[in-house]
Order: sequence, then structure tokens, then C-alpha cells
Amino acid sequence: MTLHATEPAAATDAVLDREETISRDELEALQLSRLQHTVAYAYDRVPLYKRKFDEHGVHPTDLRELADLGKFPFTTKEDLRLEYPFGMFAVPQHEVARIHASSGTTGRATVVGYTKKDLADWAKLVARSLRASGVRPGMKVHNAYGYGLFTGGMGAHAGAEALGCTVIPISGGQTERQITLIQDFKPDAILATPTYLLTIADAMMKQGIDPASTSLKYAVLGAEPWTEEMRHELEVTMNIKACDIYGLSEVMGPGVAGEAVETQDGSHIWEDHFRPEIIDAFDPTKVLGDGEHGELVFTSLTKEALPIIRYRTKDLTRLLPGTARPAHRRMGRITGRSDDMIILRGVNLFPSQIEEIALRIPELSPHFQLELTRPEGQRMDQLTVKIERRESVTVEGVASAAKVLQQQIKIHVGSSCTVSVVEPGSLERSNGKLRRIYDMRPKA
Repeated sequence: MTLHATEPAAATDAVLDREETISRDELEALQLSRLQHTVAYAYDRVPLYKRKFDEHGVHPTDLRELADLGKFPFTTKEDLRLEYPFGMFAVPQHEVARIHASSGTTGRATVVGYTKKDLADWAKLVARSLRASGVRPGMKVHNAYGYGLFTGGMGAHAGAEALGCTVIPISGGQTERQITLIQDFKPDAILATPTYLLTIADAMMKQGIDPASTSLKYAVLGAEPWTEEMRHELEVTMNIKACDIYGLSEVMGPGVAGEAVETQDGSHIWEDHFRPEIIDAFDPTKVLGDGEHGELVFTSLTKEALPIIRYRTKDLTRLLPGTARPAHRRMGRITGRSDDMIILRGVNLFPSQIEEIALRIPELSPHFQLELTRPEGQRMDQLTVKIERRESVTVEGVASAAKVLQQQIKIHVGSSCTVSVVEPGSLERSNGKLRRIYDMRPKA
């Protein structure tokens, strides 16, 4: 059977892992057993956790049921930075098979390590995520995630190989070459950030290539928040099914959660390996119930080299009941990161809100930047939304679209802004993770 973008692969087309099919009760029993082992393992092997648990007045034996996890202290990115480079590792150096690290552009890098078993588990979970998103053994997979210390490229690569795919390891950037290889190698699926896939599609159109005419059927996209409006834009433009994949280096890398192509209703968290919580972003002592919106927290259940206890991701979302994988809860769309939140005149604003509104206005493209300024002599910050017009839009259409966007932001976000509609192709394009916010306010 030939798969097309309009014919998503059903779960019955693939052999699922046993853990994908167990009941919620079985899954929670497995979680408790693994969680009890993990907190004891971390306490015994990682000095930071022994110190934090003792200071917090808790001991691994206090974890008798899943709800007891809330008694334990959080782990933050700052903890990992303070323990740089290898203070968080729970195994001796000779058992660490691979090291990854963040870029360190906003401070000291965070370093993560993996044993051979960790790498095998990681590949299995990425393979599970890709399979859920429609990718099948034997397909050719074009991997446009960046390779190197960033976990995306190598994590996605290993998962695709574990699934039985043929991997094309192009990495990020070199957009013209990406297009050539897509044309020549005819891959079935592409792995990338959503904004970089948009960059590829735009570059194709400039070359006179119809992005909907390629061999691509599936896109598995992650590493940055994106909206349903962006999904629709990419699916229509490229004639594909686009699904989310979620992960972060401190917890594992890509593959912590994956979206099912038959439902496309949020990523199922692989809860046989990770225990998620939602906390109040403003009062982290409050653990919120399913369906409530807050900050996502993860505890690893099976990691050897770097067990992580209650890691604050800064990602804002909610937990929902499982659908395509009923026992595994889903993440709602990430609305943003608490550290990416713009507070403008007392109003909380995220780039994803602007994307959602802008893509409902036909004259405007998905390419935009947010500039924050504070004019000299003024106390109030100013927001300017720079956004490209579509190629076909007239001068009259530009003025009308700018006014509509300005009004819709005021209505739905509650903040005034200036909108500047600019020429197509004039804003920076993504070669990986895209920068949306340009803070040009004077430093204190």
C-alpha cells in the first residue's frame, strides 16, 4: 500500500512495544517501582542529590506512592551548571559511552552523559516516537536536525536506524543542498525544526519547485514550540502529515514524547521511562492536576549515567488523557517557555500567541520577529511585530493586514503593539532553532 499525506499510517500497521499497550494501572505500578529505584540510586551516587534531599528533610524511603514524589526537591538548569562538567554523573567515567552538552550561549553549558544502556533506551524511544508519527521500517529518513553536542541530530539518527530506516544525515543548514538531496534521494520522511522546514519550503518555491511535489509524506518536528496554525501551513504547503516530537537534553533528548499520526492531538509521554508533573509556574510548591496549565516537570525512571529528579523544564503546557496510546498521558501544545515569556506593561505574552494570530490572516506569512524597545525618556516598553507579507499581497492589502494583526493582538493578548509588515525574504531564516525575540531595551 502506498502511503500519502491524506492516508496516515494507523497504529495497527506497526508492532508496538509492550509498554505502549499496557493498562494505566500496570503502567503506574511500573512507574512506582522504577521511581523508588531511581531516587535511591540518585541519592547514593550523585552528591548533589544527597545534599539536596538531606537539606529538604526527605529520604528515598519516604517515596511509598507516586504522589510522594512531590515531597522531593526540584532539579534546575542552574544545578547542572553548578556541577559542570561531570558532577551530575552517577557512574564512573569509563561507563559513560557518550557526552552531549548545551551550547552555553546563555551561561555555562549543561553537560549530560549516557551509558550504553541509556543510548539503547534513547534509540528505542525515538524509534517509538517516529513510528507513532507514521514512519515505518524501510523508509528513507532525511535528518535535518543539527549533529554534534546538540542531542537532536544524533538522537534522531539513532532512533531512525533502530526503527529500521535508511538515514540521510544531512544535519542543519546548507538549505540548497537539502533541496537537492530531497529531490535526488526521494526520502519518505523529514526530521527538522518546524521553522527550518518552513525555510526549506520557501527556498524550494524560490527555485520554482512545488514543495507539495516532493516524495516527502511525513515530517517529525520538534526542538521549538509551534502551533496548529503552523502545522496547517506546513501540511498544505508540502502535502505531508506533520507530527510533534518532544524532548530536552537534560531529560534525555528527542523522544521523551511523540505524537501519533492518526490523532495528531498532542505528544504522548513515554511514561514507562519518565514521570511527568505539572506545577504552578508562579508557586512551584503546588502540583497541579491533569488538565491544568503550568510548568512541565520530569523525573527519569530508567537513566543510568544521569538520573534526573523533578527537573523543571520551563515549558508551559498541561497533561491530558492518552488517546492513541491510552495509558500514556499526552502533553498539550507547549504555549511557550516561562523564560521566553515577555511581560509587556503587565501582560504576559509568548511568541506562539503571535504566530497563532498571524497565521489566521491570509496576507501575512509565518516569518516574524518581536522587537522590544524602550524609547529614550520613556518608562514603558514598546513591542514591534515585524512580519513578512505573502508574495501576492498588494500595498493596500499590507496596510489592512497590519491593522487586523494589531487589533487581534490587542483583543486576544491584551497588549498594544506596533506592526511593521516587511518584504518577503527580508527577515532572518531558521537553520535550526529560530530566534523570535530581539530585546533591544537598555541594559540596567
